[in-house]
Amino acid sequence: MPDNIPQNVRIDLGNHSVAWSPCTIGVNLEIGSNCSIGSLAHIGRNVVMGDDCRIQGGAYIADGCILGNQVFVGPNATLLNDRYPPSGNKALWQPINVHDGAVIGGGATVVPGCDIGKNSVLAAGAVLTKHLPEEEVWSGNPAKFMMQRSEYESKR
Repeated sequence: MPDNIPQNVRIDLGNHSVAWSPCTIGVNLEIGSNCSIGSLAHIGRNVVMGDDCRIQGGAYIADGCILGNQVFVGPNATLLNDRYPPSGNKALWQPINVHDGAVIGGGATVVPGCDIGKNSVLAAGAVLTKHLPEEEVWSGNPAKFMMQRSEYESKR
């Protein structure tokens, strides 16, 4: 890598939110307070992030996705928006909506149009192909129900 590209530099995004270089932040990002975006993350255009979101390094958030408050996206997780890539037609895109308190584990993939319910958990490496209801934990490929969030919390 060239010497003139700064690494691990803190980027102030306002409202006590930060990103760590190198990362990509698309235009029209609407970001809440106290958020953190890790290095090598890609945040697409017209993304909305609520308060207290944590996006780990290498995560990919496609254009138009919406993240509620206190959402955690693990390293190298992928949130897609184009079910038939590359469609080249934004009218066909189906951005993902991640509700408050949801957790997406490292390396998980969420296919376009899938919503992730409030306080739900998608396990590391899982592939979500349909809506994940609130307060549930899913894992696998394709992801399936594992347990309730309350049981998950009791194991932590």
